[in-house]
Amino acid sequence: MTPRSGNGATWPAGFHVTVVAETGSTNADLLMADAATPHRSVLIADHQTAGRGRLDRTWESGPERAERGRNLMMSVLLRTGLERPHRWTQRVALAARQACEQVAGVTPELKWPNDLLLDGRKLAGILAVAGSQRGRIDRVVVGIGLNVAWAPDSAAMLPGGRRDEVAAALLTALADMDDDHLGAYRGALSTLGRRVRVEQPHGELTGLADDVDDDGRLLVRAADGPHWVSVGDIVHLRPVD
Repeated sequence: MTPRSGNGATWPAGFHVTVVAETGSTNADLLMADAATPHRSVLIADHQTAGRGRLDRTWESGPERAERGRNLMMSVLLRTGLERPHRWTQRVALAARQACEQVAGVTPELKWPNDLLLDGRKLAGILAVAGSQRGRIDRVVVGIGLNVAWAPDSAAMLPGGRRDEVAAALLTALADMDDDHLGAYRGALSTLGRRVRVEQPHGELTGLADDVDDDGRLLVRAADGPHWVSVGDIVHLRPVD
């Protein structure tokens, strides 16, 4: 893993950006970083060999060497605001949405808990992982994979724009975002107000997605009453006539 500074891009102040040709996982690399690695360290990879999303799913970064460096695979190391790590996931999602609007003129919808969709297809996925020492969380790493110029079958691709342009716009939006973002997150979350199926290890739950609380849990109103969901795969269902 040989680092370089990012391809002539102008990165926003306050971020420490490193770009590498290939690594296993940008999330894993930053999670293992030593204590001297500063807040807002950023790692971008042209190619990942072991990129992962939620539930240990593989995140594809392009099968051919010619595709490498065209999609955004980026992780950010954060050392503040660790009491509620899910809020960093929400912020990165909103910042990515804003970057897509700025760079490509399209507005993705957010799907709970951590996906960006374009025309109903997955454009990006976000994964946050926490690290600790002596039983105390001392860092959170938030990674995003966003299809800028290549996408696997059935997924979406951002029309126009270059990877580093999208990354710089995302980081700028993230730097400008304060902790009072929950209203904006709710407003961008297309899951709310829809019938959903929640797929969980112990079974499925179907109902109306009604709200998200301060802890990031999704309120689903099912036939047997309200359920607060912390973890699960969400399927957006068609409206009932």
